[in-house]
Amino acid sequence: MRLGLLETVGVAGSLVFAIPLGIYAVERLLGGDTAVGGAFLAIAALMVLLPKYLTTPGDLPGMAAERAVEGVVTNPEESDEEQ
Repeated sequence: MRLGLLETVGVAGSLVFAIPLGIYAVERLLGGDTAVGGAFLAIAALMVLLPKYLTTPGDLPGMAAERAVEGVVTNPEESDEEQ
Protein backbone atom coordinates (compact mmCIF):
# COMPACT_ATOMS: atom_id res chain seq x y z
CA MET A 1 0.00 0.00 0.00
CA ARG A 2 1.85 3.05 -1.27
CA LEU A 3 0.61 6.46 -0.22
CA GLY A 4 1.15 9.66 -2.13
CA LEU A 5 2.26 12.87 -0.49
CA LEU A 6 -1.24 14.25 0.06
CA GLU A 7 -2.53 10.95 1.42
CA THR A 8 0.41 10.77 3.83
CA VAL A 9 -0.31 14.28 5.09
CA GLY A 10 -3.98 13.36 5.48
CA VAL A 11 -3.16 10.26 7.51
CA ALA A 12 -0.74 12.26 9.67
CA GLY A 13 -3.46 14.85 10.29
CA SER A 14 -5.88 12.14 11.34
CA LEU A 15 -3.30 10.62 13.65
CA VAL A 16 -2.74 13.97 15.38
CA PHE A 17 -6.29 13.75 16.71
CA ALA A 18 -6.70 9.97 16.93
CA ILE A 19 -3.60 9.17 19.02
CA PRO A 20 -4.57 11.29 22.06
CA LEU A 21 -8.09 9.90 21.88
CA GLY A 22 -6.69 6.37 21.68
CA ILE A 23 -4.47 6.98 24.70
CA TYR A 24 -7.46 8.28 26.66
CA ALA A 25 -9.44 5.22 25.57
CA VAL A 26 -6.74 2.85 26.81
CA GLU A 27 -6.61 4.71 30.15
CA ARG A 28 -10.39 4.34 30.50
CA LEU A 29 -10.16 0.63 29.61
CA LEU A 30 -7.42 0.05 32.18
CA GLY A 31 -9.43 2.02 34.72
CA GLY A 32 -12.30 -0.43 34.37
CA ASP A 33 -14.68 1.68 32.28
CA THR A 34 -14.89 -0.72 29.35
CA ALA A 35 -17.93 0.76 27.60
CA VAL A 36 -16.56 4.30 27.36
CA GLY A 37 -13.01 3.11 26.67
CA GLY A 38 -14.16 0.76 23.93
CA ALA A 39 -16.31 3.45 22.34
CA PHE A 40 -13.47 5.96 22.31
CA LEU A 41 -11.09 3.35 20.93
CA ALA A 42 -13.52 2.57 18.11
CA ILE A 43 -13.88 6.27 17.33
CA ALA A 44 -10.09 6.70 17.23
CA ALA A 45 -9.77 3.76 14.83
CA LEU A 46 -12.52 5.11 12.59
CA MET A 47 -10.83 8.53 12.50
CA VAL A 48 -7.85 6.89 10.82
CA LEU A 49 -9.58 4.25 8.68
CA LEU A 50 -12.61 6.10 7.29
CA PRO A 51 -10.76 8.79 5.30
CA LYS A 52 -8.74 6.08 3.56
CA TYR A 53 -11.65 3.85 2.55
CA LEU A 54 -14.56 6.30 2.28
CA THR A 55 -15.17 8.13 -0.98
CA THR A 56 -16.50 11.66 -0.54
CA PRO A 57 -17.93 14.00 -3.18
CA GLY A 58 -14.70 16.01 -2.99
CA ASP A 59 -12.74 12.94 -4.08
CA LEU A 60 -14.71 12.38 -7.28
CA PRO A 61 -13.06 15.05 -9.49
CA GLY A 62 -9.61 13.75 -8.57
CA MET A 63 -10.64 10.18 -9.33
CA ALA A 64 -12.07 11.22 -12.71
CA ALA A 65 -8.90 13.13 -13.59
CA GLU A 66 -6.75 10.18 -12.55
CA ARG A 67 -8.68 7.83 -14.84
CA ALA A 68 -8.48 10.29 -17.72
CA VAL A 69 -4.72 10.61 -17.33
CA GLU A 70 -4.30 6.83 -17.13
CA GLY A 71 -6.21 6.48 -20.39
CA VAL A 72 -4.03 8.99 -22.24
CA VAL A 73 -0.55 8.59 -20.74
CA THR A 74 1.31 5.30 -20.86
CA ASN A 75 3.37 4.15 -17.90
CA PRO A 76 7.04 3.77 -18.94
CA GLU A 77 7.45 0.72 -16.69
CA GLU A 78 4.56 -1.07 -18.41
CA SER A 79 5.84 -0.24 -21.89
CA ASP A 80 9.28 -1.67 -21.00
CA GLU A 81 7.72 -4.95 -19.88
CA GLU A 82 5.76 -5.35 -23.11
CA GLN A 83 8.86 -5.07 -25.33
